[in-house]
Amino acid sequence: MPRQIAFDVVVAGVYVLFAAPLLSEQPIWAGIIVLLVFAAAVLLRRKSPAIALGLAWVAAIIQMAGGQHPAPLDVAVFAVLYTAAAYGDRLVFWLGFASALVGAAVATGYLYGANRLGNGLDWSSLTLAAAVYVAATFALLLAWTVGALVRTALRARANRAAQMRAEADALAEQERVRIARDMHDVVAHSLAVVIAQADGARYAATADPDAAAAARGTVAALETIATTARGALADVRMLLTQLRHSQADGPQPTIADLEALYAQVRAAGVDLCVFVDPAPQTDPPAAVQLAVYRILQEALTNALRHGSGSPVEVRLAWHPDRADLDVRNPAAPAQGESASPGHGLIGMRERAQLVGGRLDAGAEPGMFVVRASLPLGDAA
Repeated sequence: MPRQIAFDVVVAGVYVLFAAPLLSEQPIWAGIIVLLVFAAAVLLRRKSPAIALGLAWVAAIIQMAGGQHPAPLDVAVFAVLYTAAAYGDRLVFWLGFASALVGAAVATGYLYGANRLGNGLDWSSLTLAAAVYVAATFALLLAWTVGALVRTALRARANRAAQMRAEADALAEQERVRIARDMHDVVAHSLAVVIAQADGARYAATADPDAAAAARGTVAALETIATTARGALADVRMLLTQLRHSQADGPQPTIADLEALYAQVRAAGVDLCVFVDPAPQTDPPAAVQLAVYRILQEALTNALRHGSGSPVEVRLAWHPDRADLDVRNPAAPAQGESASPGHGLIGMRERAQLVGGRLDAGAEPGMFVVRASLPLGDAA
């Protein structure tokens, strides 16, 4: 902004130095006033296009009232019309257009109307006046039109900048959602398994008095593990809440990693039954493999955390055009009730939607069921 003000001051100064030596008509004071008013309009043309336009009209009226003819200092009018179109608001924009038309008519009337009325009107004077009006209108509208084109270019550049900012914000939002989803899929699942193993070992130890006496230190350690893991899980959920409002680089899980996932869940004490029919005939797309792994991971985590008991049943069907997934576990009352969906269900649905599929999760009589259908190949 200071640079723009300095530039406008320099332009106004150059204008005065250019136009002042050309003042020759009498009275000279009228020319000086017109020059100073036009210089003020040039100085303020970008800071306040409306004031500059008004000053230009004031200078023109003073010039005509003093009986002066058009002079080089009138070039300020073109600069004012240009900035009115380029930088003025909507009202000033159209006032500049009207000023070009009205100004051309006023100038034509001033130059030829008053001088010819006393001698009567004839065809040659009308033709000359029309030519002067057309020339003046063309010149004034040319300055206004150039300003209008600059205005359009500035708006297009501003729109492009706004679009780029919006795209950057959208990418950042997608990245935050991805981080939240992956944190929930990986960290929350691991913590749930730790809690289940710690609780199971502690309950087993306390159920056997002899074992409890022999492993009192182990029980205390397991209690510490369970307490710490629960606190960490609560912290992760809080962080997810902050993050939820893209896929990470590096290796991602595939269906080849499902056996390790099943083993981890079984080690936590879950009676897990897995059925795969039909098996995949070809290597499914990597995005679909990742989606299947993450959905199964979250569904099994929910069964481990909320289920009322075993067994947990997983069915996978790899059809030529889609992969169908079905996970069932006995539902505890809290899992079967209509509760607001947590990050897990949201994450599973997002995983399915990312590959063009759909996922439904809800309670059925005595069971909690997660169903997903993910298209393969061109369908995805």
